[in-house]
Amino acid sequence: MRMSHMSYALALTAACAAAAPAQSVKSSGFDVPADQLNAIRAATEKYRDVKVAMAEGYVLPMQMCVASKNEGLPAQLGAMGLHYVRPDLLKITGQQPRVSGAGTHTDFLKPSVLIYEPQPDGSQQLVAIENLVWAKGWKEAGNKGAPAFHNNEYFYVHDNPDTPVDEAHGFEPHYELHFWLYRDNPAGMFAPFNPSVSCDSFKAQEHK
Repeated sequence: MRMSHMSYALALTAACAAAAPAQSVKSSGFDVPADQLNAIRAATEKYRDVKVAMAEGYVLPMQMCVASKNEGLPAQLGAMGLHYVRPDLLKITGQQPRVSGAGTHTDFLKPSVLIYEPQPDGSQQLVAIENLVWAKGWKEAGNKGAPAFHNNEYFYVHDNPDTPVDEAHGFEPHYELHFWLYRDNPAGMFAPFNPSVSCDSFKAQEHK
């Protein structure tokens, strides 16, 4: 989440036509083959129902809907949404002084994070999937450079001492990649924020 957010009890945070067969997706000039795109959609389509996600271990640790304007960034960048995470896939190892983990999971067939947009009626609509990789674990595994999905590099997220915003949201340095599979993103399929997503309907403690 770049801006990521999550808490394991902690702090961790197109309009894809129904299930129509996909064409290959291009972002920054890098193609995602149609067969793989369709496979990922087939594996994650069930999470349109947030109750199914919760039954499979995804949790919403913080009552937080992430929007760019709340991150010290221009409002026109849009939002991310509500982040439901799989603590087991992230392999959380600690919470103090910052949330840390050992997970290097990058399989979008089973994403470690699901992102939902709150709706006016109190429901939530699946808009994206995401994977988060801990930088330390990635490096210790012998990897050099950022993880990538069809040459679309994951964003490196860490605190910037030159800004007053906790850009890593209390997390140790990590890589993350948003995949806007369920909501068209004018900024790009793998951009952090989506100007077509809003947190305006979010009210803490009032989701269903």
